[in-house]
Amino acid sequence: MTTLTIDPITRLEGHLKVEVTLDANNTVAEAKVGGNLYRGFENILINRLPKDAAFLTQRICGVCPVPHAVASAKAVEDARGFSPNLQALLLRNLILGANFIDSNILHFYHLALLDYVQGPQMGPWTPGYDQDYRFSDAETQALIGSYVAALAIRRKAHEMGAIFCGKLPHAANVVAGGVTARPTATGISKFRSYLDEIQSFIANTYQVDVHKLAAKYSDYYTVGVGYGNLISFGVFDTDTSGGLLFPPGTWANGTTAAFDPANITEDVKYSWYSSPSGMPPASGITNPNPSKNGAYTWLKAPRYESLPYEAGPLARVWMSGDYQRGVSVMDRHMGRYIETAKIAANMQIWLNRLEVGAGAFTNIGDPASGSGLGLTEAPRGALGHWVSVANGKVSLYQVITPTCWNASPMDDSDNAGPIEKAMEGTHVADPEQPVELLRIVHAFDPCTGCAVHVMTPEGTEMSQFVVQPMGLPL
Repeated sequence: MTTLTIDPITRLEGHLKVEVTLDANNTVAEAKVGGNLYRGFENILINRLPKDAAFLTQRICGVCPVPHAVASAKAVEDARGFSPNLQALLLRNLILGANFIDSNILHFYHLALLDYVQGPQMGPWTPGYDQDYRFSDAETQALIGSYVAALAIRRKAHEMGAIFCGKLPHAANVVAGGVTARPTATGISKFRSYLDEIQSFIANTYQVDVHKLAAKYSDYYTVGVGYGNLISFGVFDTDTSGGLLFPPGTWANGTTAAFDPANITEDVKYSWYSSPSGMPPASGITNPNPSKNGAYTWLKAPRYESLPYEAGPLARVWMSGDYQRGVSVMDRHMGRYIETAKIAANMQIWLNRLEVGAGAFTNIGDPASGSGLGLTEAPRGALGHWVSVANGKVSLYQVITPTCWNASPMDDSDNAGPIEKAMEGTHVADPEQPVELLRIVHAFDPCTGCAVHVMTPEGTEMSQFVVQPMGLPL
């Protein structure tokens, strides 16, 4: 048995560590995924005004801030018993859609593609692996050209979203009560101009490139399968009656089932917390304990009906019926492309439904007491915010991010997390260049940026890990 450590894994948000045990045939027998950052936002929000949560929680992540604003706003609205009007829902869809498109294009071209395509022989692409590159020189140059073009498209997706939300990456006007923007005819026209160009890139470049990858690496339809359990909270309101473009639901053991948030719990047996384990998030506590014996991550282990579930684009398109080929590395890439195209197409519809100058915000104030739940989807998967209010101030706040679902550790029953399970049984051709493992991890698009470093007052790290020179460069 050989222990292989990749720490940190680069080309993702945050600090992620993977440690695997290889058998005599260099096949993964066991895997552990560790989040090396502590997310303390739940405690930061205690005793603050509920309406401030939408602004503060966006700082959890610079890649997917808008979903946090939406989830937080929905939680406070739920505590107040308020439902936004259609104009607010459409504006949220358009702002959130811009964020999804930006993030999905970022993932494919700038985070995942370099696992399959060798970049220019210069910094920051070197040093890097030279293992299992299958594209010809001409194909490689074409994909690198797409990589560069995608940088501009990402920027334009940001600029597009900022038309209705003031700025990005952190949306200034997605708040409890709706959206404070009043769309103008000029703003709608400018938004459409951006969207038309982005749709063209999705149809003529992204679609071509993801299918090239799937054809060249078709064996990855059988790699990184894992449990095959999928979960979605649902996202993108189509009306004021609860209709969603991507509906909520779960998939396990060949069966689709309705989703019930009451079935969610969080285990912390292997997490650096002294909080009670197995608690529902509505009553969960976040007490860090970096010296906890046996723990190996700052991520908790969310479970649904006590089972590990995978969240993300594949789960969303599976629940919507847009893609159900399988669960694997390549299926995750295909699912992400399919949803990107679907979101962009529906953004045209939502844009057409906007009313020039119509109000989308109601000042609902802060609830004096009560609790609320805000469920939505971030680009990486199911996102939930739980808030309790007493005497007009936040008394409890809990967040479950998509990467907590996917990169969770073992739970109280010693069931591995989804990424850990996906790596089991994978053959590593060259342990010095374990690109197979990077392809599995990157397909989930982990984000542990929702965290802060744990430091002593003297400025030294409380937890230190040996850095292995095996991660590809950013």
